[in-house]
Amino acid sequence: NGLKNLGISVDDKMLNDFNIYREILVDWNQKMNLTGIEDEKEVYIKHFLDSVSAVTNGYIKDGVSIIDVGTGAGFPGLPLRICLRNIELTLLDSLNKRINFLQEVSKQVGIDNIEFIHGRAEDFGKLEEYREKYDIATSRAVANTAVLSEYLMPLVVKDGKCIYMKGPDIDEEIKDGEKAIKVLGGKVEKIEKFTLPETDIKRSTFCIFSALFPRTIINTESIRNNDKTIAQCPAMLILETDDISLTGFIPHDMLNGISIRQSRLFAAKTAL
Repeated sequence: NGLKNLGISVDDKMLNDFNIYREILVDWNQKMNLTGIEDEKEVYIKHFLDSVSAVTNGYIKDGVSIIDVGTGAGFPGLPLRICLRNIELTLLDSLNKRINFLQEVSKQVGIDNIEFIHGRAEDFGKLEEYREKYDIATSRAVANTAVLSEYLMPLVVKDGKCIYMKGPDIDEEIKDGEKAIKVLGGKVEKIEKFTLPETDIKRSTFCIFSALFPRTIINTESIRNNDKTIAQCPAMLILETDDISLTGFIPHDMLNGISIRQSRLFAAKTAL
């Protein structure tokens, strides 16, 4: 009933897939730390239903490309893929053991078109083959809004969406992250607060709309030398730096006074 209440059409295969998923989750949890929840009903509500809750408010639709960053035991990405069979899903996690677990679940439920990536979220937005690739980037309980925005937003296409799945007290966190969101070229589209079925657990989901333009690489020396190319760039630039204190999309008028160390700049393509 929980899935139906979210507007998802349920069939026997879907229910069987979730049952297999839960059984493997509980089995592997004896060998590695995947979840603190093993009770059947609680797994269904707190993991599976929570993961697919973004479907009911229209954030995620079948057929889109999604990357789940810091997926852990597969939440929310794998439950979304079980429910929406035409999405193109990528699961990214920093622990190879969890990737092995996710591959086993996918094998047992007969899903063979998921891309599994072992790596750190902060690294993949810098790689050309993953930057601006996905319709949606999502994450569940990985980091605060400001940090998570730095992880997710480089991965989505222009007009793409970043979907954040959080607990109940989200207003202050969003307020604290407003500057980072703006600098990254995003805008909070809407916030949904809800209660998980048959519980009093409050949850929040919100969407950040990303309005970015395609980018090209500009040599670091051009920045240091104040090359005219920089002056001709549109307002939105991306600074990627090994200094973790500054990573993301930096408006052109904020570049003055920034110390650029071991960095690369990606600027919006423009007719020079």
